[in-house]
Amino acid sequence: MNIKITGKDLTATEAIKDYVTKKVERLVKYFGEDMEVTATIKCEKNEQIAELLLLANGDTYKAVTSHKDLYAAIDKDIDILEGQIRKTKTKKDKMNKEDSIKQKEILYMNDKHEVEEEIIKTIYYEAKPMAVEDAILKLQEKPQDIFYTFINIDTNKVNVVFKLKNSKNYGIVEPE
Repeated sequence: MNIKITGKDLTATEAIKDYVTKKVERLVKYFGEDMEVTATIKCEKNEQIAELLLLANGDTYKAVTSHKDLYAAIDKDIDILEGQIRKTKTKKDKMNKEDSIKQKEILYMNDKHEVEEEIIKTIYYEAKPMAVEDAILKLQEKPQDIFYTFINIDTNKVNVVFKLKNSKNYGIVEPE
């Protein structure tokens, strides 16, 4: 971390340098030690102006604040820089996520054309012994499902109850 502190019409005391260094350390969590900070302090009329310029990872962040108290101006600048950094980081993460989703869709589409008639998903379930009427009731409990698999207590074989296209009637699949 490289920190350069200069004063225009104002002397940068050791206390100010220490304060800026201490506050800039809050930004280390975003970039590590790989950043350059230029702090410029100046006085215009009754206002103390603090300007912070941060260079890290090829990005530039800048904050300029004036206040009657120089330390308050420095605090405000750090808050502004932190907000800019978070905003940029969120934007980059979002772009990377969208790019990776698009790439996955492209890969999926390419794979889809190459591989056909292959089982790509397996769902496991527990088939419980019950009457056909009970299976229909279970299917009605879950309107998003179109079929329900169960063991028929009359035949002791696996059966499937399914909704017909009109969604009012049901069908059953039984082994011979």
